[in-house]
Amino acid sequence: MTSLTADPGTIEPAGRSAMVYLDDVVRVFGRGDGQVRALDGVTLSMARGTFTAIMGPSGSGKSTLLQLAAGLDRPTQGRVRLGEHELGDLNERALARLRRERLGFVFQSFNLLGALTAEQNVALPSRLAGKPVPRSVVRDVLQRVGLDERRGHRPAQLSGGQQQRVAIARALVGRPSVVFADEPTGALDTRAGRGVLALLRETIDESGGTLVMVTHDPSAAAWADRVVFMADGRLAGELHAPTAEQVAERLTGLGA
Repeated sequence: MTSLTADPGTIEPAGRSAMVYLDDVVRVFGRGDGQVRALDGVTLSMARGTFTAIMGPSGSGKSTLLQLAAGLDRPTQGRVRLGEHELGDLNERALARLRRERLGFVFQSFNLLGALTAEQNVALPSRLAGKPVPRSVVRDVLQRVGLDERRGHRPAQLSGGQQQRVAIARALVGRPSVVFADEPTGALDTRAGRGVLALLRETIDESGGTLVMVTHDPSAAAWADRVVFMADGRLAGELHAPTAEQVAERLTGLGA
């Protein structure tokens, strides 16, 4: 049954099952009169094996939350935990190793290397981590995102949507503990987007991993177990087992 939290200030307190946990996190950019409080006391927990969508109006803090949860930025105040790791206790080298070995990323910028083929781009992170995956696994995930026949093409030979699917395959190939995705279907048409979301959903269900996705699309959010809403850097409630219609209605109420 779908439900909306009565108190949006703290959502799902962390327990032993929490894979991603933010505790009273504040992120401030700038100084003095130009100071911007992008996150304002966010406490949020995401359990292992779950798919959470983060939504809200432009400037609500969605992407900042994602960056902090992934260890790509550090909070001004509060703490962030990924599994057993307190990110505030890790130096930059340890953080980089954690991201390389345990996390997958799909961001709006594809970050593909132009000199490498799609297949080589997908295989690269696991090679850098010293844990190369078999070529058959790389080709299987490329086939699952509909790019088996394009595996030998370089990024310049691919459309924007195809490049995004390469980035998604790269994020999934190593079966990471957590995948962070920022608008993963933004460059895709409806059919391709639906296929990618189905793949993300299937991967989480099969592997027991955790997916955290920022999106503006109610139809994309409906694939998640839970949608967490944000406004003005704060949590603004959540929906469980959401439908696209319920998500759209809630976003309208937030002014998105």
